[in-house]
Amino acid sequence: MSDEHGTQDSAGPATGPRPEPIRFFGTTWVEHTDGYTLRRVAASAGSLAAAVASCLVLRFAYEGLAIADIGSFVTLLMVVMFAICSALAFRHTWEAFTKRPDPDRQASLRGLLAIGFVGSLLAYFFRSLTEAPGEKLHREEYETARKQHEKRTTRRTGNPSKKRRRP
Repeated sequence: MSDEHGTQDSAGPATGPRPEPIRFFGTTWVEHTDGYTLRRVAASAGSLAAAVASCLVLRFAYEGLAIADIGSFVTLLMVVMFAICSALAFRHTWEAFTKRPDPDRQASLRGLLAIGFVGSLLAYFFRSLTEAPGEKLHREEYETARKQHEKRTTRRTGNPSKKRRRP
């Protein structure tokens, strides 16, 4: 048996598809219960705080480059690199909330996403203002799986081989 959250008791196997948990939200996104709103607020605040702290760290790195006096070209190159990588990471993270990313592409972009971590944090912040990040994608997949399960488990009445033939 399972309850409304898809958790299974020891009485037997759960029937039907189970919702996929989302990081920091578990399966509370299904019914918006068990502190869902509080979790969204905390996720928003946490990702914004992490983005601000990350920008401060990048500021210290910039000041370190200025103190090292390595030249304005290298300093400009570093600033542009972080800006472009952050913009690309933002776009990639935002798109990952609406469709499943290709695992090969994800692996090839790992370095870019690591450099553009501020963009990923900001994407997470903005998405968590409206929903749990990835909730729309998970909800679509879960609803599709439930409909397919209902279609498979709906039983027909009667034996089709004993059906009357029309003259």
